[in-house]
Amino acid sequence: MDRLLDNARTGPLYLRQPEIAGMMVEAIRYRDHVSGEYDLHSFVVMANHVHLLVTPHVAVAQIMQSLKRFTARECNKALGFTGKPFWQDESYDRLVRDKIEFERISRYIEMNPVNAGLAASPEEFPWSSARPIANRPQVTNLPHRPI
Repeated sequence: MDRLLDNARTGPLYLRQPEIAGMMVEAIRYRDHVSGEYDLHSFVVMANHVHLLVTPHVAVAQIMQSLKRFTARECNKALGFTGKPFWQDESYDRLVRDKIEFERISRYIEMNPVNAGLAASPEEFPWSSARPIANRPQVTNLPHRPI
């Protein structure tokens, strides 16, 4: 599914606009640093989807509802849309069971822009936890949830 999303050339690609992608990054980091909804480990904002690897402190459904509601409102405002859904209803989450799986998923998330041909290295992509590399949170407690 990610390969299809990464290669999409049509459909809504609003997240590739710097203003929209930057707002997404701020919203993701806010929920980590200020609201305490989760501990953020890895993320990437692609042109038409977002990957997060988090340790949730509230229900994942609550995190997604809060994040989608806020970002949909802000993105639609920036794009001049009214009454138009921004996000699809579904999201995919799963439990990460061990450190090996955690590291594989984290690497996959940060390599997503490289594999999609958007950057030569993860650190070069501006809408990712790989930039700056010194700010990456360390693995502490398991289990984690990529959402």
